[in-house]
Amino acid sequence: MALKNKHKGEAMETDHSKKAKIDSTEPEYQPVELAQDNSNDHEDGSEDHNDSDEPTVEFHGFRNQNHQHTSSMLPIAPKVPKSAEELNSTSRLIVILESASLETYKVGKNKQAKYQLLNCDDHQGILKKMGRDIAESRPDITHQCLLTLLDSPLNKTGRLQVYIHTSKDVLIEISPQVRIPRTFKRFSGLMVQLLHKMSIRSVNGNDRLLKVIKNPVSQYLPPDALKLTFSYDAPTVHLQTWLRRKLNQNQNIVVAIGALAHGKDDFADSYVDEKIGISEYPLSASVACGKLTCALEDIWGIL
Repeated sequence: MALKNKHKGEAMETDHSKKAKIDSTEPEYQPVELAQDNSNDHEDGSEDHNDSDEPTVEFHGFRNQNHQHTSSMLPIAPKVPKSAEELNSTSRLIVILESASLETYKVGKNKQAKYQLLNCDDHQGILKKMGRDIAESRPDITHQCLLTLLDSPLNKTGRLQVYIHTSKDVLIEISPQVRIPRTFKRFSGLMVQLLHKMSIRSVNGNDRLLKVIKNPVSQYLPPDALKLTFSYDAPTVHLQTWLRRKLNQNQNIVVAIGALAHGKDDFADSYVDEKIGISEYPLSASVACGKLTCALEDIWGIL
């Protein structure tokens, strides 16, 4: 989904740099309607069969029999629960990307100065002058996690909610319908705009796709949800089997995942109930997000 800005949806602009633009040329989501055409039906019930290029419809016989897809399927916008009844009718996954490195820094002097997203590739000299560990400035980890989560079938069905809690104690709510830029450069410009303007709106409406909200994150979590975090030091379990045993029917699940290169796993001790390991090997945050969404898609029958 495109993001609103001052230049007709073609670029986004930060407060401090009119030249730092982010293209928004990716196609918008459009629903696909599969209409039934009976124009070739005869009175005896027979039909004319031709070799036209019309898309064929396939049905899955083992899950989601009402689900259809065609050979020319366009992207469909993720569903977003709007009422309390919709929120409570099905179980959902709430992911909190903790300790995310999203911090802006003013680079340059005078009129040429502009704000950039601090990162270990472009600002090594600045980080050294500040006495900071270069490995701490890794906003690319958050970018990778968002792409993995928001591209998942779990998100397309409206059963995923993502929050970002930065290392500077800024809490961000991510709409399931937002389309995160695929390149890190464009993602950086988007985050600078968000952190300065506090929200990003859609082009075609007043929906806020990204917004800074009040702490703490615990006030937005379902009270009866299973709350956990992943830790390499915790006992290792088979994630799907463990979740099948732990989750009750229509129970929500909250998972805190550290969006940092290294460090202690105590970032969510204030609100999680359990810590588990999901692999015998250290995993990146993006891989952990992928394993989590895949496990729940299998459990909840999402293709």
